[in-house]
Amino acid sequence: MSPLDEPVPDFYAVIPAGGAGTRLWPLSRRRSPKFLHDLTGSGRTLLQATVDRLAAVAPADQVLVVTGGSHVSAVTEQLPGVLDDNILAEPSPRDSMAAIGLAAAVLHARHGDVVLGSFAADQVITSTPTFVRAVREGIAAARAGYVTTIGIAASRPSVAFGYVRSGEPLGIDGAPSVRTVLGFTEKPDAATAREYLATGEYRWNAGMFLVRTGVLLEHLEREHPDLAAGLSAIALAWDTPQRAEVLTALWPTLDKIAIDHAIAEPVAARGGVAMVPGDFGWDDVGDFNSLAGLLPAVDDRGSKVLGPADSVVRLDSAGSVVIPAGGRTVTILGLDDVVVVDTPDALLVTTRARAQQVKSIVDAVRERGLDDLL
Repeated sequence: MSPLDEPVPDFYAVIPAGGAGTRLWPLSRRRSPKFLHDLTGSGRTLLQATVDRLAAVAPADQVLVVTGGSHVSAVTEQLPGVLDDNILAEPSPRDSMAAIGLAAAVLHARHGDVVLGSFAADQVITSTPTFVRAVREGIAAARAGYVTTIGIAASRPSVAFGYVRSGEPLGIDGAPSVRTVLGFTEKPDAATAREYLATGEYRWNAGMFLVRTGVLLEHLEREHPDLAAGLSAIALAWDTPQRAEVLTALWPTLDKIAIDHAIAEPVAARGGVAMVPGDFGWDDVGDFNSLAGLLPAVDDRGSKVLGPADSVVRLDSAGSVVIPAGGRTVTILGLDDVVVVDTPDALLVTTRARAQQVKSIVDAVRERGLDDLL
């Protein structure tokens, strides 16, 4: 085995596993969010697939998962190789900075100034070798003191993703393609997205960050000192009998903010953020139309099925997306580009064009007081 094939001893993969994936309702729920599902028909859930592709740089005992307390049992069952002490339970969601900051502070308390890489639990990535090469470059840039992100090659001028703008190469040993980051942009309109791609300077921001724990905590102390102090106190108590008491007292007081806003944007403005170009396939499975692009067609009319294909009967229908998870046969007659998600207690019927609006149905269900369906 060459050094490029070996795990990295001082590197820890952090997987924030939160959110409910409301645009994939009723398949994804609060009690069973999308990262716990096999959404590609591979036989592995999105969470398991995330750990699988990181194995070349971070074996299971170098993986930390930050998740909600109600999901710890499912995460433990799906990831038997991950140490119990490395599954960090959040009392409540406080956004990505608190989750990643908690992992960084716990790692720093346990192991000192090591490199962490944060990778969302609910993304689909193809070409694992290309992904691993990008991660290895990101580790090298992180060791050099940069907050490092992986910029995804944009396949289209999407308005659903944020963008990262790259500058000049940094010339870091072991990271030949790493460039400085000039800034981050939230989801732009279509015209702006087209302009971005025409420059060749912009890539999608997938929210992957690699950084030394000491560097991250120093930036956090500068930008959000109260949040840094709270996470430090929680980390010091984490492996002691005082964990529950300190968590109960401090966790609700932590700022609720994304790492992009808390760290990436202000540090980029000071020249402290680097980007590795990521030229692998990537999707955040943000809705059922996105999911359709990941599934093979089951007929010559572009229909997609997640689950047993023999549970779906279609006549004069093209481009449908069907998830027969209710244990019964689903039939479609004369409708094109529809989404049908059948579960034991809820049925969703919409169109692929309106897949992004499924969240509004979830809001309507909540307003009806049907919390048991959420």
